[in-house]
Amino acid sequence: MAPYRLDDQFGFVLRLAAQRHAGLFEAGMVEGLTAPQFAVLVRLREVGPCSHQRLGRLLHLDLPTVKGVIDRLTGRGFVLSADDPLDKRRQAAGLTERGLAVADAAIEASRDITQRTLEPLTPKEGAQLVALLQKLT
Repeated sequence: MAPYRLDDQFGFVLRLAAQRHAGLFEAGMVEGLTAPQFAVLVRLREVGPCSHQRLGRLLHLDLPTVKGVIDRLTGRGFVLSADDPLDKRRQAAGLTERGLAVADAAIEASRDITQRTLEPLTPKEGAQLVALLQKLT
């Protein structure tokens, strides 16, 4: 049987890569946005106003997490949350003008963060890595 080396294990290496990316994200993201806050802003930019439940499904986050993120973004003036016009029992969220501007700036920062994260790889290797990780999700 081959020896077990932690440094060769997928989970261990993935965690190290994720930590490296998280550090670059924290240092380079605008407005001090966290990864979940960034994801909410960008997804709302993509799909427009939507219910908290739908947003959670689109981001693979549970409803309490989404609500907490939306509350923090609302407090910062980036998101508006109100009764969903399609179903008054639900809340819907949408970007404010300021939120749209922050989302656009965050997307630009994210491009740089991604480039820095994937810097040790060739462009082809970076695209392959992302494609392979997408197959796992």
